[in-house]
Amino acid sequence: MKCDTIIIGTRSSKLALWQADYVAARLREAYPELTVEKRLMTTKGDKILDAPLAKIGGKGLFTKELEQAMLAGEIDLAVHSLKDMPTEVPEGLAIAAITKRADPGDAFVSNRYASLAALPAGAAIGTSSLRRRAQLLHARPDLTIRDLRGNVNTRLAKLDAGEYDAAVLAVAGLKRLGFAERIREVLPQQLLLPAVGQGALAIETRAADAAVRERVAFLADAGTTACARAERAFLARVEGGCQVPVGVYAQPAAAGIAVEAVIASLDGARLYRDRVEGAAADAAALGTELADQLLAAGGLDVLHELGLLLDRQ
Repeated sequence: MKCDTIIIGTRSSKLALWQADYVAARLREAYPELTVEKRLMTTKGDKILDAPLAKIGGKGLFTKELEQAMLAGEIDLAVHSLKDMPTEVPEGLAIAAITKRADPGDAFVSNRYASLAALPAGAAIGTSSLRRRAQLLHARPDLTIRDLRGNVNTRLAKLDAGEYDAAVLAVAGLKRLGFAERIREVLPQQLLLPAVGQGALAIETRAADAAVRERVAFLADAGTTACARAERAFLARVEGGCQVPVGVYAQPAAAGIAVEAVIASLDGARLYRDRVEGAAADAAALGTELADQLLAAGGLDVLHELGLLLDRQ
């Protein structure tokens, strides 16, 4: 069974378009006879910009409309930042490929200060991520964390307008859009563990669409896929469907794969961190094991308190 045309559904932000164009170019390069088209769509996360991500649903905000269009047969695949994808994929859909990971780090961006350490007490740093908020406050409880929503260009524009002293954004997104020079410091993972899948792209298709799945299979990176399995298994164990202040990162190690993760209270006062190593074939089990360790160490209490706090807001 062959497919002669593939329609890629994408959000209209510059980063989403870069991601879709990247996959489209790779497909055209691999299959010169293939027609690849783009269809621009708008998601709930694109429409609601005046509320924190955690309050309006967190995961799935940037994927649901694309997934509905796939199930309806209007598009054939979607390219997501893996970190934006819920751990549960809707019935009838599947992640057909996870690409080789770019830099998974978080970038400190500021027009006035050279590093996080250089920020004075009380400085306002912008981020929409509970993960970043909690870990930043653990390292610098004297900072003021303010919500910063919008696409990469919008966030940089708000920073340039003087609304914040600094902001934290994903290194990969900045580099993909040509903003590498805006990075003043890549924050060390000892201070700030990344989000699940940060830096990798996920190509989502209909589960039963063997022809499209076959076309995109060459884009999959085995090492990144194994690491993503561990990270997503960790998140699936602790998440409960909403955005939570956790960081997790898996990478190759002597034993096969090493997974490190953190669960922190929203104010950063309590932080639980640990790591496990094991065979890459056991990636998902390792992620689950690490989640259980951190939940038992005190992470479960933190997440319960966070749920009550968000319900009251």
